[in-house]
Amino acid sequence: MKRSEINTIMRDTEAFLAAQNFHLPPFGRWDAEAWSGKVDEIAEIVDHKLGWDITDFGLGDFRNCGLVLFTIRNGALENLKTGTGKTYCEKILVMEADQYCPAHHHWAKVEDIINRGGARLAVQLHNANENGSFADTEVSVSVDGVRRTVAAGGTILLEPGESITLMPYCYHRLWADGGRVLLGEVSTVNDDAADNRFHEPVGRFPDIEEDEPPYRLLVGDYPG
Repeated sequence: MKRSEINTIMRDTEAFLAAQNFHLPPFGRWDAEAWSGKVDEIAEIVDHKLGWDITDFGLGDFRNCGLVLFTIRNGALENLKTGTGKTYCEKILVMEADQYCPAHHHWAKVEDIINRGGARLAVQLHNANENGSFADTEVSVSVDGVRRTVAAGGTILLEPGESITLMPYCYHRLWADGGRVLLGEVSTVNDDAADNRFHEPVGRFPDIEEDEPPYRLLVGDYPG
């Protein structure tokens, strides 16, 4: 992705969030210079990869296959192991009309995906078999505390206000059904470096062509 494209997506997302009356934490509004000289103060933000995350999954077609994420809070795997500190994560996500997120599951993370507003969210489900492929078994999930069961490859549509709980080894493919959708994610600790298993080979983070300065930093910019 070009940095100019990412900058445009960020500005557009900020306008959408404002229209939805959703407010990001202060560091979500920092420009690149605002990070300078804050190494010790912002260690939690950097270490836990809080902030902007925009991806085309390495496919070069963001409008069709892509996702805007902002991690608001997140703990570390050590917190889960000890049962202390932040054992949870919260994100906000935005998907464009008919844009999709590829089928994937997590080995450890349990997550609730919540439709916070806009269009409907479609969630296609498969169980993972022992080889990591799609199983042909029924999938049972909780939708706001109500047990729902669908055939392999079945789809559940979530209206604004509805949510679905996704357990480990449950493949899920998401798309915005006919309009832009604002999503919330509440989960156990998130580890995008090691806890995503995509059914088809894709990249989790984009390669970036630096054709202009960044408007806001992405989590992938932090090491630099």
